[in-house]
Amino acid sequence: MTTKELELTANSIRQTIIEMLLEAGSGHSAGPLGMADVFTALYFEVLNGKPDQPTWPDRDRLVLSCGHICPVLYAALAYRGYFPRSELKTLRQFGSRLAGHPHNLDLPGIETSSGPLGQGLSQAIGMALGARMGDKKWRTYAILSDGEHDEGQLWEAVLFAGKNKLHNLTAIVDRNNIQIDGFTEDVMPLEPLADKYRAFNWYVLEVDGHNFEEIIAALRHARAVFEKPTVIIAHTIPGKGVDFMENDYHWHGKPPKTEEAQKALRELRTLRGKIRSEHE
Repeated sequence: MTTKELELTANSIRQTIIEMLLEAGSGHSAGPLGMADVFTALYFEVLNGKPDQPTWPDRDRLVLSCGHICPVLYAALAYRGYFPRSELKTLRQFGSRLAGHPHNLDLPGIETSSGPLGQGLSQAIGMALGARMGDKKWRTYAILSDGEHDEGQLWEAVLFAGKNKLHNLTAIVDRNNIQIDGFTEDVMPLEPLADKYRAFNWYVLEVDGHNFEEIIAALRHARAVFEKPTVIIAHTIPGKGVDFMENDYHWHGKPPKTEEAQKALRELRTLRGKIRSEHE
C-alpha cells in the first residue's frame, strides 16, 4: 500500500470504531483511535497471514494484551477480510462474536483471549518459544498498553524474554500516557521506560505511532535483530483524529453519545478529504 492508502484505511477504521462504539453504547474510545495507524501498518504491510486461511500454520501471531482496545483489532481484521464488516456493529451485543474483550474461539484471526492486563506478553512469549523450539520462521507480536506496565507479571515476562533472547518476539507499547485513572506519570511513573527495557536485555526502538514510514521501518528493523527481543515504543495520541477526545484520559473507557459521535465522524470525514488532497 502507498502512504495515502494506509492513511485512508486508518481513517476508515477510525470512523468505523466510532460507529461501533455508538451502536454498542459502551466500550473504550481513546486507545482504539490512537492505535489505528499501528494496526493498519501491521495488517496491511507487515503481518504474514492469509485471511482466507486464518489458522495457516506459518502465519505470524499477534497477541493483544490490552484487550479493551479490541474495537481497533476487530475493525482491522474485518477490513483485511477475516470476517464481514457488517458484523462490526454487533460489538458487545448479546450473541455477538465481538465481545468487549477478544475471545480466540469466536472470531478468525484472534490468537488469544485477553482481558486481565499484564498477561499478554507472557502468552506471546509462549508462542515465540514454541516457534523457536519447532524451528519455525513465523514471528510473534504483542500489543501492550503503557498503563499495564504497572503490573508485576509484565516485568517478569520482560525479564524472561530478555534472558532467553527471544529474537522472534516484537512487543509494541502503546505509549499514549493515559490510563483509566489519569495520566500514567501521575498514577505510576514509567519513565525512563526505554532504559528499563534495555536493562532487561531488549532491543529498543521508539517511533511516532502516527507516522507510517517510522512504524513500518521499525517493524522491519525488528526482523533483523537476532540477539534479543525487540520492543517498539509507539508514541501515540489517545483519541487521535477526534479533537475533543485527544489526550483526554476521560475518554479511556467511555463511548461517544449520538451528538459526540456525529461530531467525531464529521471531523474524521474532513480529515479524509485533507488526506486525499495532500497526496494529489
